[in-house]
Amino acid sequence: MIGIWIAGTGLGIAGTENTVLGSRTITVALDGSGDFTSIQEAVDSARNDDTVVITAGSYAQDLTIHSKEKIKIVGAGVDKVTLQGQGEMVGVLHVGKWPYGATDIEISGLTINEHGGHAVGIFNGNRITLRQLRVKGMVFGQQVQDVRIEDCMIGGSETTGVHFADSQALLIGNVIHDNDHGVNVSGKSTVRLERNVITRSLFEGVVVSDQAKTVLINNTLVKNGGGAAFLGLSINEVSGNIFGLNKVGLLIASSSRTTTSYNALFNSEANYRRVGPPNLHAPELEVESDITADPRFVDAEHNDFRLKSDTTLVDLGGFRYLGALPPVLPPVSTR
Repeated sequence: MIGIWIAGTGLGIAGTENTVLGSRTITVALDGSGDFTSIQEAVDSARNDDTVVITAGSYAQDLTIHSKEKIKIVGAGVDKVTLQGQGEMVGVLHVGKWPYGATDIEISGLTINEHGGHAVGIFNGNRITLRQLRVKGMVFGQQVQDVRIEDCMIGGSETTGVHFADSQALLIGNVIHDNDHGVNVSGKSTVRLERNVITRSLFEGVVVSDQAKTVLINNTLVKNGGGAAFLGLSINEVSGNIFGLNKVGLLIASSSRTTTSYNALFNSEANYRRVGPPNLHAPELEVESDITADPRFVDAEHNDFRLKSDTTLVDLGGFRYLGALPPVLPPVSTR
């Protein structure tokens, strides 16, 4: 897969007793050694400040979390716990449910496989954190606030890896790979993308449309059909990123308000295009601070997008380095 991502696959399993503020640890185990064999039943039984711990196993179960506050769901690790779903609904994990929401929910340490093209749906909730997950399929959020997706691997969607509509979210430190589109931001969403690697999208790595607002800071968008497209009346700030080895770096509609600075551009057909039809080559969109040079990846062929120690993409525009991943340290002399 992608060797640069480091996940907490060895998350420890909490004990069955927890007396802090009356909170409890509820254990799910397929072999019957825990409190429940059903994740849904465990979550339904959880109260504020409880933690649901999922032990190793492949769970042919769906999970819907709604009308809950301040609970954590902690798997034994992405290589140990898989949520497969049972085929009764589109998607496998749902947080929030119309008209009910969910608040202060944190989920970590699982692999979640898609069903019907969707893997995770987040609806009508607040302060939802997805951390150290492996997701095979789409993550979709609608009318949710303060969503944080961090240190996850999200890929294999035939549509979009992550899609937010009319939502507010932060995506930080993720690898989003092998989707038709990497990230789609639509409606009146406000989304910040920081230090993500978005790679091998069939089309664009990021698409922003409608009246959405995005900030793209220190991301690496590489080996996609296109790096990013800013459409409609969207408002975008794009700085400190690497757009490399795509066909096109940035596609910008005149109707959008998109500002760029200190981006590294290294693409096969064009660094900038303006939305047509047809889409037109637009070198006039390049700004003085752009760097048009080989980023010097460690091994792009094998998806290692760290920067070599001799990269020129360091100490530019207040950024310690451009892109999502720091340069490797030069070898230490033993002489």
